[in-house]
Amino acid sequence: MNTIISSISPKMASIATSDLYSITSKTLSLTHFRPLTCAAAASSSPSSPARLVQHPPDLIKWVRKEGGIVHQSVKIAQVDPYGLGLVASDEIPKGSDLIALPHHVPLQFGSIETDGGDGAYSVLANLARQVPVSSHQVNKRCRFLLEFEKEVKQALENLKPDDHPFGGQDVDTSSLGWAMSAVSSRAFRLYGKELPDGTRINIPMMLPLIDMCNHSFSPNAEIIQEKVMGNPKMLVVAGTQIKQDEPLVLNYGCLNNDLFLLDYGFVVPSNPFDCIELKYDGGLLDAASSAAGVSSPNFSSPAPWQQQILYQLNLDGQAPLLKVSIGGPELVEGRLLAALRVLLSNDMERVHKHDLSALKSLSVEAPLGISTEVAALNTVIALCVIALGSFPTKIMVESLLKQNVSGSTELAVQFRIQKKSMIVDVMRDLTRRVRSLISKESDTSRS
Repeated sequence: MNTIISSISPKMASIATSDLYSITSKTLSLTHFRPLTCAAAASSSPSSPARLVQHPPDLIKWVRKEGGIVHQSVKIAQVDPYGLGLVASDEIPKGSDLIALPHHVPLQFGSIETDGGDGAYSVLANLARQVPVSSHQVNKRCRFLLEFEKEVKQALENLKPDDHPFGGQDVDTSSLGWAMSAVSSRAFRLYGKELPDGTRINIPMMLPLIDMCNHSFSPNAEIIQEKVMGNPKMLVVAGTQIKQDEPLVLNYGCLNNDLFLLDYGFVVPSNPFDCIELKYDGGLLDAASSAAGVSSPNFSSPAPWQQQILYQLNLDGQAPLLKVSIGGPELVEGRLLAALRVLLSNDMERVHKHDLSALKSLSVEAPLGISTEVAALNTVIALCVIALGSFPTKIMVESLLKQNVSGSTELAVQFRIQKKSMIVDVMRDLTRRVRSLISKESDTSRS
């Protein structure tokens, strides 16, 4: 069991030394601003195109005109060097109402009604219903856009000019992708209608003026959804006392860097919610366990009682959910951890003494014994090593950053640097846990 620890840890530690973090510090800011907000404040230049409207209307006045409320000490100002944002012109006490939007101002999927609408709105509404409201990764998003382009072209065929929702313009994958990015970069994830079981589904919602608040995991403001006479109302409240000239910041959500990058156009350094996703696959886990020194792993051919537990974990059966994650607050997704523990144990009676919640929790230390726990954690470490194989080396990253790369390329490099750093951090944590378990086992054998 010690083989993989002793052979991997020094190498992985060297990857995540100060050199890696020095690269990160050069390319990433701790402040997270939406690119479109920055572009709005930028002057005309080759890298920053001119505004579509040189003198746009006063947004605060518009919100008030529509029946909304804006605190007298909230203003739109330049937040150097990033662009426009909301700033406190004077000190604002904790609990103060900052912005309130009336129910007709927020825009969300389903806002377009077909009843009583003209032909163009009817076509647009039918197309909008096909857009998935939950975020998805790059490959899935690209596949959706390719298929959606076909649906759009079919829906627009033979339409009268007055019924064409895009004024007769051709719509392709590129324009649909741009539109999706433009919308998602301005949207917040808020809860929609309540389902019969009492739960709510998060949906993207566009909130004018509020969307000029930038992101922080330590926000000084928060969004509150409430109903007034049956109509939804969006309210931003000061979560802390806000000092004069301090920007207003909101928490966009406990998201991984995939979603921050895809939907908002930035990457959060040392994001505590960042993770990698992989497919639960018996062959992959057999290979990882063998590399970790586990003799004869049986992930590809579990015993019937083990397969039953995999079914309970939704990792087996007719419609299993095979996507599992490493990283984030759990460090190892509970379903993956439980599966590893169960399939690396031969003691059926001992396994059945524990409920799934215990088997899925990393805080429940070695429920099936130290040897099984060490094997399970070492298998996860091996999966991390396999994942690291797809990342560029530090020399490759430094060489790329020295070139005159585009902003999107630099952002992609930042994304991969953070992913690599996160994987290394997970390996360090798990290695520490394995060493602690081995130490306890040694102390027990001596006593």
